[in-house]
Amino acid sequence: MLIPSRKLREIRLGINSLLQHKLRSFLTMLGMVFGVGSVIAMLAVGEGASKEALDQPLEEESQQTTRTFMSIYGLLYEDELRIAQSFPQVLRTVPVKILRKVGRLGEHTMDLRLLGTTPGWFQLVRRPLIAGRALLPADLKNLANTVVLTEYGARRLLARENSIGQQLTLGGESFQVVGIVRSETGQGEGLQSPDQQIDAYIPLTTARARFGDIAVQFSAGSRSRELIELHQIIAEVDSTSQVTATASGIEVMLRRFHKKKDYSISVPLALLRQAEATKRTFNVVLGSIAGISLLVGGIGIMNIMLASVTERTREIGIRRAIGAKRRQIIRQFLIETMVLSTTGGLIGIAIGLLIPWLITLVAGMPTVVTSLSLLLSLGISLAVGIIFGLYPAVRAAKLDPIEALRHE
Repeated sequence: MLIPSRKLREIRLGINSLLQHKLRSFLTMLGMVFGVGSVIAMLAVGEGASKEALDQPLEEESQQTTRTFMSIYGLLYEDELRIAQSFPQVLRTVPVKILRKVGRLGEHTMDLRLLGTTPGWFQLVRRPLIAGRALLPADLKNLANTVVLTEYGARRLLARENSIGQQLTLGGESFQVVGIVRSETGQGEGLQSPDQQIDAYIPLTTARARFGDIAVQFSAGSRSRELIELHQIIAEVDSTSQVTATASGIEVMLRRFHKKKDYSISVPLALLRQAEATKRTFNVVLGSIAGISLLVGGIGIMNIMLASVTERTREIGIRRAIGAKRRQIIRQFLIETMVLSTTGGLIGIAIGLLIPWLITLVAGMPTVVTSLSLLLSLGISLAVGIIFGLYPAVRAAKLDPIEALRHE
């Protein structure tokens, strides 16, 4: 759409008026810059915190319901394939076999919860990698005797030894330590999380090949055997709105292929609801703080424009005397306030994109900048320019031309 030449001339006139007082115009824009920047940054922090809380997996756990000479129960390898292939909303599934083994390195020993799993575990249960690497698809394919320890386990077992590359004995088998991950702290982030400090991770194929699916337990002179293929299947769903429906669908499917209910489904609904409520509260509080910043910026624009009207009273009188209409005077001052607020808003958007990146880089906190927050911030800056610039513009237009010409 072409802009009429008269409007272009008015825009140039407004910009030139602002450039005559560069420092004052820049200082006036700062309120909008920091207001818009804080809106984007605060919403990004709130969105990131919400996303981290909502990235909780859906778990199916084995549950023993029968006790015979050979107890056979729990989830099957085929169950994991059925879930992955039958539900398009499931992004990934992670099978887990849990074994209790003693870890030994030299004189150091420790009871470990040995998890046979896949590389997908480290994508769902996000713990920072301290040293080495996580499990790889090649480890599964080659039935590699590789193990990833938690920081807690590494300190207990490896002690003063070099961590990566050590040979650790697990249940009579030798495994090479290839990585160390941060331990689950149990202080909030571990709520409903499937990992523990005493975990050690090995490839699922290796766990099956080295230790099998039958576990033998000795107690009080008796011996019992259990056949369990999988202890857990963790499923990641593409949207929180799909969690309940997906869980119901999985339960129907498992009921069809299991004669007895030897499983349970854990859905972190309480955590999801709490995260949503926290997100709303967080956004309202942070948005209110940022709104106050924008209000202060708008008041600053109004104050400067009122001072500008007083300074340019004679100029306004001359324009009115030679035929300028009131709406033209209003339009000129509104253009100046719009230029101030829009320019400040664009600079604020750039700062708002930079701050979340710095927060993630320095503090390690997840942040998510949404397109909605960018559009909202730009829209608010435009609205502030119009609302707080309207009164000075109308006041300028209502000046009596004769009195304005007499003004010194």
